[in-house]
Amino acid sequence: MRKENPTAAPLSFKEPICVLVDPLQRFLLVESADGLVLLAAAAAALILANSPLSAAFLGFWQQPFGFELGGIGMRMPIQLWINDGLMAIFFFVVGLEVKREILLGELREIRKAALPIAAALGGMIVPAAIYLSLQAGAPGERGWGIPMATDIAFVVGCMALLGNRLPNGLRVMLLTLAIADDIGAILVIAIGYSDALNYHALGMSLVGVVLFVTLLKLGVRNNLVYLLMGTWIWFEFHESGIHATVSGVIIGLMTPLRSWVSPGRFSFVVQKTLKDLQDCDEKGTAVRYALIRQMQLSARDALSPLERLETELHPWVGFVIMPLFAFANAGVALDFKVLSDPVSVAVLLGLFVGKPVGIFLFSWVAVKLKLARLPKGVTWPVLAAGGILGGIGFTMALFIAGLALGGELLDAAKVGVMAGSAISAVVGMSLIVLLRRKAPAPNSCPPPEGLDAD
Repeated sequence: MRKENPTAAPLSFKEPICVLVDPLQRFLLVESADGLVLLAAAAAALILANSPLSAAFLGFWQQPFGFELGGIGMRMPIQLWINDGLMAIFFFVVGLEVKREILLGELREIRKAALPIAAALGGMIVPAAIYLSLQAGAPGERGWGIPMATDIAFVVGCMALLGNRLPNGLRVMLLTLAIADDIGAILVIAIGYSDALNYHALGMSLVGVVLFVTLLKLGVRNNLVYLLMGTWIWFEFHESGIHATVSGVIIGLMTPLRSWVSPGRFSFVVQKTLKDLQDCDEKGTAVRYALIRQMQLSARDALSPLERLETELHPWVGFVIMPLFAFANAGVALDFKVLSDPVSVAVLLGLFVGKPVGIFLFSWVAVKLKLARLPKGVTWPVLAAGGILGGIGFTMALFIAGLALGGELLDAAKVGVMAGSAISAVVGMSLIVLLRRKAPAPNSCPPPEGLDAD
């Protein structure tokens, strides 16, 4: 009987289901895939909202749903469970990304971060100012925050479609700008769109935060404990009047960036486990299980909680939560008359005009004051075109619209968001293609020393 060589054995076996799963896994790794799914969900919502099924479709999201346990309960429409509950996970991932960028990424160094931070500030202030100039004193005045945020998923999708036509410097700047933009949007939601405060619930939420930090300091690693603590903090924030999604950001910012098991310790555990497994009796199932389980836990803890959670949750956020949010919120009866509604016009102009003007103007001031400099390969016209892409404000804009407005005003705002985002995407991408058409090829000879490559 031939002996099998264990070193030649495959790490895993191909099962029939892999024929279906492998292409799906490859699709999930495509940079623009989540943007495509988000777009499909929004399109489906629009189609259903303008079909004979409109009443049933829109009414479904308003169906009450909830629970009651020991005298404590919560009941609200399905749409709010998505917007306040599932979107808290989205904001948790945003908090993780913000912390990583501040400690390890482009926001770590002031010199590198100055330009995207200045651009993000301009991209928030100018759109809000345009909106308020058109809606001051009007019923839609409270929607000033709607055109302030950039949708990173759609921007990444546009950048993927542009490929090497997009300078890498502009790519990094737009991604960093979107992160800084998210920080501003979080502050806008926390400050501008919170209800009258319930100080008892707010105090309990702060107690939860303190306990969360204490558990981290003590070295508690049980995921279930932190899940329960996070749920408690979310519930108390919801009851306090501060929008519940802010709790997700706070928990994300508290998540450790340092791994619990050092690389040296992990290497030691792996080597010791392999040696013990070789010496272990084949009949000692419990012993082998304990050894392999120890190595499995060490492998998990060799990654920092931030890295692990960001990686594991990103597919759920990008391919489930955000599309579900778009499906529940993008449905609006399309009427060309709505495009002329003052709220719709204010949102559209805020995104398509205010965003690029603010991004360009504040970037120009930062460069002229020598606080920042343009990224390599990026000219002012290219930056202006990139600023137009910043006007894609789909997800966060719809989210803020739902907090600020209701009824016909909300429908008008949604139309403005979709129109402004679509125009910004088409015009921004077209301009970048036109501007980069005459750019030198990547393998072309560099310019003589001392001359500007642009």
